[in-house]
Amino acid sequence: MINSTQVSHFVLVAFVNVGDFKYLLFIIVISFYILIIFSNLLLIVVICMNRSLHEPMYMFLCSLFVNELFGSSGLFPFLLTQILSDIHTVSASLCYLQIFCVYTYGGVQYFTLVVMSYDRYLAICYPLQYNTRMTSRKVVILTAFVWLYSVLETVLMPSLIAPLQLCGNTINKVYCDNYSIVKLACSDTTANNIHGLVYMFTIIFGLIILILYTYFRILRVCFSGSKETRQKALSTCTPHIASLLNFSFGCFFEIVQSRFDMSRVPNVLRIFLSLYWLTCQPFFNPIMYGMNMSKIRILCKSLVSGKRR
Repeated sequence: MINSTQVSHFVLVAFVNVGDFKYLLFIIVISFYILIIFSNLLLIVVICMNRSLHEPMYMFLCSLFVNELFGSSGLFPFLLTQILSDIHTVSASLCYLQIFCVYTYGGVQYFTLVVMSYDRYLAICYPLQYNTRMTSRKVVILTAFVWLYSVLETVLMPSLIAPLQLCGNTINKVYCDNYSIVKLACSDTTANNIHGLVYMFTIIFGLIILILYTYFRILRVCFSGSKETRQKALSTCTPHIASLLNFSFGCFFEIVQSRFDMSRVPNVLRIFLSLYWLTCQPFFNPIMYGMNMSKIRILCKSLVSGKRR
């Protein structure tokens, strides 16, 4: 039996030996990372610099883009280092730090999508009361709550896995994952399993149900309203729904891979499925919102071309 304090590092065994192709892979991954940074930073700058976008919906979007940068920075630098390395090991402290970053990112993502759906619900279902219900103070409180709750909730994960007695140090992934370490434990993991289930049903399923309920109410109002109301609701809600579906599918892939035996699935496909929610969403969101929201699209074109409206 190996005590967790004696496990100084973990071995990531999911990496495939690609020989000299690792340099090509490194270039592809770092180019993708740079694109994510550029696209999200561009939208953050556009929202912050233009007073016409200092509205609740765009402030929540700005928080979402900041979270994309946070989540990407918790994965890509680590992934790039591992791609160039011949020995895929990571220190225990860095592994726990990555778990904190990855799960905080997931929590903030879902909570922000909930807040954005609530904002759209008020704007469409109660347009005359929107400005009094969604004030600047409320935007700050909701944004602070999203980040604070997600951080506090995620801090429990490393604190619960650190005392575990481990019987091994191999993780069958390309990054550190909470449940992968829990599966290595020889000691009692009841607290970890309870926390994992609570986290899954509150952060993931609970918030998804809440989002779907708000959009159900929005759809009821749209179908009973005018054609103009339906078009306006569709233009503002489509990016949110697409973002929710994309991220939820990614999380579903990750949960299935963590909880079930995937040994019969090709290794490359397993890697893709485990990385989907951490790599595609930070790239998907700025494109989706930038293309579908006319105000952001026009201002982005003006900023890139150097012209002012």
